[in-house]
Amino acid sequence: MAAATVAYAATPKKPLIVGHRGAPGYLPEHTIPGYELAIKMGADFIEPDVVSTSDGHLIVRHEPLLSVTTNIIDHPEFADRKRTRKLDGIDTTDFFTCDFTLAEIKTLRAKQAFQDRDHSHDGQYQVQTFQEVIDLAQVKSRETGRAIGIYPEIKHPSFHQALGLAIEDKLLETLNKTGMNKASSPAIIQSFETANLKYLRRKTTIRLMQLIDGFDTDPDTGAMILKPPSDKPYDWVLAGRAGDNHDQLSPAGLSEIAAYADIVAPWKRHLLSFAKGKPVYRRDIIDNAHARGLQVHTWTMRSDQLDPYYKGDAQKEYFDLFDLGVDGVFTDFADTGVKARDAWSSALNPQV
Repeated sequence: MAAATVAYAATPKKPLIVGHRGAPGYLPEHTIPGYELAIKMGADFIEPDVVSTSDGHLIVRHEPLLSVTTNIIDHPEFADRKRTRKLDGIDTTDFFTCDFTLAEIKTLRAKQAFQDRDHSHDGQYQVQTFQEVIDLAQVKSRETGRAIGIYPEIKHPSFHQALGLAIEDKLLETLNKTGMNKASSPAIIQSFETANLKYLRRKTTIRLMQLIDGFDTDPDTGAMILKPPSDKPYDWVLAGRAGDNHDQLSPAGLSEIAAYADIVAPWKRHLLSFAKGKPVYRRDIIDNAHARGLQVHTWTMRSDQLDPYYKGDAQKEYFDLFDLGVDGVFTDFADTGVKARDAWSSALNPQV
């Protein structure tokens, strides 16, 4: 298939809206109907999280785990596959994608991961391959006349590498054969780890994004709290590297990121937190990133999990982040994100 030829470029007047795992506020995540809904709602990019099967196929799941997002417990033939593995250093018991072939994965059906969201579509949709998501984006690009971007996240790269199921080269191969292999392509590759992004930078000009995690914030000060495994990239743990995610977001850390990535994406509470019910803004992180040529994206916007400060008005959180200078947001509710972005952009420049 021919790739879309125009990449969506976020600007200060039109931040990027990314359909986080599709449209999981409404439909099970990482499903074709979910991605289609995000596109219909106006998302500029859709985000597939990429993991591997035992036979080396790239599929899309939020984690290399199956119990939360599929009906695997309804498959007694797989009961003996449940096991405990270390995931980012944490003993984790579940059904792992790396213990199933693609053919076996295709017998499963997706379900809503959040208990308090609509479960009426559980059990209806297949688990998709990464290639199938690219195919969908390219079909929809032709149908709509706008470039629908792909924003894949390489999940737990060190975990997959240790199993001999490294994702990086296979992901590049897939993007290359579909024509999405340039800096101008509607594709961005993301990871919480750093070594794999540095490896990718030596092999491709596709845009790369460094994710920065966090654990929680201090309710009295709004300061970020870091705890394992969300305190630093796991490849830093394996390498015995000192430092944490605060260091990544320091001026020196952002300079290091700018040497191999195009975008930095801290969890939104690094940028906007709350202290005793009042917002705490960290514009300095965004300004420092911009000064080093990095765009800033953030995650995840969830209309059903707002801080009480917003009194149920989801658009206000978007407005706050856009006012801070954020260039893009990941959202479970693409319709709200697009509406907020368009309202904010119009207010900023009525002629746009």
